Amino acid sequence: MKTPKRLEPLIEDGVIDAVMRQLMSGKEATVYVVRCGEEIRCAKVYKEANQRSFRQSVDYTEGRKVKNSRQARAMAKGSNYGKQAQEAAWQSAEVDALYRLAAAGVSVPTPYQFYEGVLIMDLITDDEGNAAPRLNDVVFTADEARQHHQALIQEVVRMLCAGIVHGDLSEFNILLSSQGPIIIDLPQAVDAAGNNQAKSMLERDVGNLADFFGQFASELLNTQYGKEIWALYAKGALTPQTVLTGKFQQDNKPVDLKSVVRVIDAVRDDEAKKQMRLAEAKAALPKPKRF
Repeated sequence: MKTPKRLEPLIEDGVIDAVMRQLMSGKEATVYVVRCGEEIRCAKVYKEANQRSFRQSVDYTEGRKVKNSRQARAMAKGSNYGKQAQEAAWQSAEVDALYRLAAAGVSVPTPYQFYEGVLIMDLITDDEGNAAPRLNDVVFTADEARQHHQALIQEVVRMLCAGIVHGDLSEFNILLSSQGPIIIDLPQAVDAAGNNQAKSMLERDVGNLADFFGQFASELLNTQYGKEIWALYAKGALTPQTVLTGKFQQDNKPVDLKSVVRVIDAVRDDEAKKQMRLAEAKAALPKPKRF
């Protein structure tokens, strides 16, 4: 096929040797199957901001740090340079997340290189060596649905333990490879500790998994893994080895107002005593002489 313009510099620089075919075109990027030496990989070419249907919501970009102070100021002002810097930061977010998650053992494509808005990574394949299908293109038995759902819940836990929430996880961005489900499409990934929307995003991600697999195994619709996972994470008790139940008991115990009032009164008494001691100590000091 004719080499897309965005991939020409990678061929010229020897990053890839040939473009074999277009694999897919989505809301944020177009993916091509490419040959790199003897390896068959894929090249994800990010679309320009005005060509994407996925917008850079402040919910996703909250908490992302920009190391360059000049870029940060320009992004805040919304200048042309700032918009370019914001676009670059948006694209590199997926690269950073992929490297971080791969190191944590999460089932994501292995990234190899990021060059001029193009990400080179593993081509995920099925048992026959063809490009792996998305979950939404596959019909499962009840047992298969339970197995894949459990595997993906574990991946969500590993991601969170690595400090990342996918933010847009669903059957449309999970591939079914020969090795099991592989999570893709991470430019909207958020920092779990630095984003105030991380909790709701994680619960939505997990809810999407329950809704999809619940079509094949209806009992999954009644699980509450999202709330359980976040509660454990918030307490610092979540690890990749944590055994989950899918159940969550909200703490609805009524507040003991009498105890709260006693604590407030005790604090007030302590403060009053402190002020009294300070006044007594001040009064005991020798008065300055007048001349």
